[in-house]
Amino acid sequence: MDFPFDALRRRPDLEAPELQAWDAADLLLLDESADDRRQAGPGELVVIGDGYGALTLPAVSDGAQEVRVHQDALTGEQALAANAAELLPDAGVRSLDLDADLVRGARVVLLRLPRSLHALEDIAGLIAAHAAPDAVVYAGGRIKHMTVAMNDVLRRFFDRVDVTHARQKSRVLIARGPHDGADPRPRRQQHPGLLVVCAFGGAFAGTSVDIGTRLLLEHLPAAFPDEVVDLACGTGVIGAFIAMRDAAAHVYATDQSAAAVASARATADANGVAERMRVVRDDALSSRPADSARFVTLNPPFHIGAAVHDGVALRLFADAARVLQPGGELWTVWNSPQRYRSALEELVGPTRQIARNAKFTVTVSTAR
Repeated sequence: MDFPFDALRRRPDLEAPELQAWDAADLLLLDESADDRRQAGPGELVVIGDGYGALTLPAVSDGAQEVRVHQDALTGEQALAANAAELLPDAGVRSLDLDADLVRGARVVLLRLPRSLHALEDIAGLIAAHAAPDAVVYAGGRIKHMTVAMNDVLRRFFDRVDVTHARQKSRVLIARGPHDGADPRPRRQQHPGLLVVCAFGGAFAGTSVDIGTRLLLEHLPAAFPDEVVDLACGTGVIGAFIAMRDAAAHVYATDQSAAAVASARATADANGVAERMRVVRDDALSSRPADSARFVTLNPPFHIGAAVHDGVALRLFADAARVLQPGGELWTVWNSPQRYRSALEELVGPTRQIARNAKFTVTVSTAR
């Protein structure tokens, strides 16, 4: 395919020599779907899970028109827009939520397979419910991240699932004949003594409360300022817990994941604190002005895709420092092997350890 893949960039997501904006699975998906894509009319191609535009923009370059796209990560959405502006300014791409409008009437769907089977169930059910009766789904990924169970999930919603030959450690599943579709609904789990957690399939950790978050919850103070910022909120566990503990506290929760934001809103509603918990999809805290918060909580991710990388956490520390007022506090729980204390000292301010167990450390950093 005559497309300048090496010109694609990840910005505003982290960029580093070892992090690429496309991979072999993208190329295989494009090759396997080429004939069906070229027969699709305007608005009949949908792309789900594109990282930074490596599926969408080559498809447009190959003739696709009015492509609808869903990317869970806001930074991926922003990178796609930036790459389109630079490489294909007239691309005509629309970014949409993961709902019926995204896939209604679609005849060809390109899907980067999610890691979570629940996420795949949500996506496959949505396509089966609203795509055209003759829709075909090309679902691909790296073989090391694929399981036979993914075939089983697709077979629940499609009459036929074929498997391509492997190429460059990648493979594509091809699903045809949609049936028995359903719109995604959040899963729900009661955690006695804590709260109810709701999660859509694409949300990290699902309905569980991970042990790092539990350690942070056990050591939070009894009272909070009028507003608490829950940065990288995930399913909203920390923010909802604080709102439940302190009836005077309002929570501003933010995450760049669309699935996380939808899950956090559902969690807030399930625990009766939706009126005091605002959940926003944002890249870190970019929508917040400097010196606008007194108390921030954070359980930072330490993966970028499949790679362990501290770049995401460092960006979050820096943005928390920007938003905190002098003397404000950042309460962080982190994997102890990451050794973030020196980075917190440098980026935020004096940092003290509050708790530690075999895997996690809780610290409080006071903003300068």
